Amino acid sequence: MKCPFCGHLETQVVETRVSEDADFVRRRRQCSACDKRFTTYERPDVNFPVVVKKDGSRADFESGKVRASMMLALRKRPVSIEQIDNALLRIEQKLLASGLREIDSTKVGELVMRELKKLDKVAYVRFASVYRSFEDVDEFRQLLRDI
Repeated sequence: MKCPFCGHLETQVVETRVSEDADFVRRRRQCSACDKRFTTYERPDVNFPVVVKKDGSRADFESGKVRASMMLALRKRPVSIEQIDNALLRIEQKLLASGLREIDSTKVGELVMRELKKLDKVAYVRFASVYRSFEDVDEFRQLLRDI
C-alpha cells in the first residue's frame, strides 16, 4: 500500500485488529522508506442499490447523505450518535437484503422516516414535513394523527 506521507509503495502491516462488531479490520502499517506509521481500515465491498431520483436520474446510494439528513432532523434532540448509527445500519441492511439493483428515492425516504419515528417523534415530523412537501395544513395534521 502506498505511504500517505512519502508515497513509497512498500509498507508492512505491524498490527491487525478486528472491530468489536467484526464489521471491519483495522491495520497499522509502517512505511519501509520513511518509517512513519498510519492506519487503514478494511470493510467488505458491498453494492447498494442505485437510487432512482424523482426526475429519473440515478445516483449511487450515499450513507453520508442519509446520515446528514437524519442528523439535521435530530438536531438538538436527545438521541445519541450511536442510536443514529444503528438506525443507519438498519437502513443499509434493509437495502442490501432487498437484493434490488435500483430503488426509488421515495423508498429510501420511507425507510429513513420509519427509523426516525422509532428514534424521536419530533425528528420524524421535521423530516416528514420537508420530505413529503405538504401542500396544506390538513396533510400535516394527518401526519401528526398517525404518530
